[in-house]
Amino acid sequence: MMNLTMIAGLGNPGDKYEKTLHNAGFWFVDELARQYGGQFNYDKKFDADVCRISIKGKDIWLAKPQSFMNMSGQPIRALLDYYRNNVSGLLVAHDEIDLPPGTVRLKKGGGHGGHNGLRDIIKHCGNDFLRLRLGVGHPGDKDQVTSYVLKRANASSEAAILKNIDEAADVMPTLVEEGLNAAMKKLHTRDKER
Repeated sequence: MMNLTMIAGLGNPGDKYEKTLHNAGFWFVDELARQYGGQFNYDKKFDADVCRISIKGKDIWLAKPQSFMNMSGQPIRALLDYYRNNVSGLLVAHDEIDLPPGTVRLKKGGGHGGHNGLRDIIKHCGNDFLRLRLGVGHPGDKDQVTSYVLKRANASSEAAILKNIDEAADVMPTLVEEGLNAAMKKLHTRDKER
């Protein structure tokens, strides 16, 4: 059984950013809260919106750092420390420009791949955590990445990302009960069947 204790979604706070690609991680934890009856509340000691849900009888904290993307690490570290949770029980959901919309991947560990939210989490927590990589596509030019992820996707890309979020939410019980490999197999096989 996977000892999943916390799922952090990455994004930027405020209405201005709510629908932008960079907030795909927030969308994911919002969907989990909706499915499992959680209600986010802001907690200033963490500078994060937090709530607790139960998946297959396992209590799991959901978190949305409100510190802006580039400073996501401190709120996550504070939450882990406060609840005495290990980094290995953390899943971070984030937008991934190296995957097209309609592709979602689970993985453990690795680098930040230029993602500033991940870079800050690795700085504060190390890299021994799980990642849910929600493909949002690449603008084709590295100089345009920042403006691209801070825009809203077109309708077809957004629909593909939301479908991925549903599929990823569907495998969370598998992740909790059967572990990472079983969840990866289920999620990644679904990708290939399209």
